[in-house]
Amino acid sequence: MADFVAAIDQGTTSTRCMIFDHDGAEVGRHQLEHEQILPRAGWVEHNPVEIWERAASVVATALNKTKLAASDLAALGITNQRETSLVWNRRTGRPYYNAIVWQDTRTDRIASALDRDGRGEVIRRKAGLPPATYFSGGKLQWLLENVDGLREDAEKGDAIFGTTDTWVLWNLTGGPRGGVHVTDVTNASRTMLMNLETLDWDDELLGFFGVPRQMLPGICPSSSPEPYGVTVYGDLPITGILGDQQAAMVGQVCLSAGEAKNTYGTGNFLLLNTGETIVRSDNGLLTTVCYQFASRDGSPAKPVYALEGSIAVTGSAVQWLRDQLGIISGAAQSESLARQVEDNGGVYFVPAFSGLFAPYWRSDARGAIVGLSRFNTNAHLARATLEAICYQSRDVVDAMAADSGVHLEVLKVDGGITANDLCMQIQADVLGVDVVRPVVAETTALGAAYAAGLAVGFWDGPDDLRANWQEDKRWTPNWSEERRANGYAGWRKAVERTLDWVDVD
Repeated sequence: MADFVAAIDQGTTSTRCMIFDHDGAEVGRHQLEHEQILPRAGWVEHNPVEIWERAASVVATALNKTKLAASDLAALGITNQRETSLVWNRRTGRPYYNAIVWQDTRTDRIASALDRDGRGEVIRRKAGLPPATYFSGGKLQWLLENVDGLREDAEKGDAIFGTTDTWVLWNLTGGPRGGVHVTDVTNASRTMLMNLETLDWDDELLGFFGVPRQMLPGICPSSSPEPYGVTVYGDLPITGILGDQQAAMVGQVCLSAGEAKNTYGTGNFLLLNTGETIVRSDNGLLTTVCYQFASRDGSPAKPVYALEGSIAVTGSAVQWLRDQLGIISGAAQSESLARQVEDNGGVYFVPAFSGLFAPYWRSDARGAIVGLSRFNTNAHLARATLEAICYQSRDVVDAMAADSGVHLEVLKVDGGITANDLCMQIQADVLGVDVVRPVVAETTALGAAYAAGLAVGFWDGPDDLRANWQEDKRWTPNWSEERRANGYAGWRKAVERTLDWVDVD
């Protein structure tokens, strides 16, 4: 058995390859950013060719930096930004259009129409998702309606669809020369096209969006001892695929019902494992597949489900302070600037740049900074930005408790923003529970590596993964109950000010 497992983490702003040993420790990595294409307000796109070139490059460079060969790896896993949608020609490998990113809001009229005529309730029941611009089905409908020749090619079977896991896998396994066209259940569950109970594309849902079935990838388990395919270089077996937030659940070893984690990235994603039970949300959360691990003897495994609260803008709000306002030079400076003040000075910032996701699902909302007076400085705005990350997470935690009856005693956290001590302290204060970060905070790549390694016996089972998890830092609440309640009441007032800003037909 080889000594290492690798994972490609194809994210919203960058792609990286990370290599892990049996202890789950990072052995090496390489990471490259890609361009954020913003053609008009509300539109967010990526260049699919650039994404594939970055993916191929980071794998090669990570191996070179660690002086390893593909033969030193037992398996490769893939994790990815979910919902981001692209279509390409299976004969040429050429994309028909840029990838439409999960943050993109151009499909707001499609989503609104679904809710007006009752189809939205069918989507909620079958797919576990509310009709929203976030998910892939509307993006694929928009592409079919707006890209010349695409529908004709799709009906002929020449044009195929995928999220970025499918695109990377297809290219890794040969592209036009025999590339494998599949996705896993976690990514498929984010399209509004898959039935949560059958784990297959649903003809009624496909009809809602006018999607020809033949353009869709096959749906596979998230971890498979029978490889999805092997890489065109090194014959490396690809045995794990997970959407990034489900991968973080596995990386955080939230493998039992009632365990939860919050990932802080471009957006925030809080997931609660609900076991083999599909829990329908009455409070604005998503019901999604958490993972499905095929057993090593090939027998089918039962899927594990989760409740999820997806928040569109958290880390990207800090980027906005840097790139659009210019009040900080880097993400780390948001902490030092915010530390210059004791509190937010009455200022609340609701970063509803793409509308509001969970638990509100209001595409008519837009960002607002409220409560300003002459007293306030850029330090108050920096503090309000960090608080917005934490209050949005509080919204989701409260909805999750209402849906599941599970009240968190501790919150496991991961992702880039967890390096911000002040933000994590505010999170503990806002929630009133301990917040805990593991030694390996970049758990999306680790989770994909775990899925791939479990499939080939590199790790024997969940107990191996639990033994690898180690606490790095813990934050304990300091606020009084009164301060917590007053702060959250101010946040809810600020959210109200963002609604009904954009007219949605």
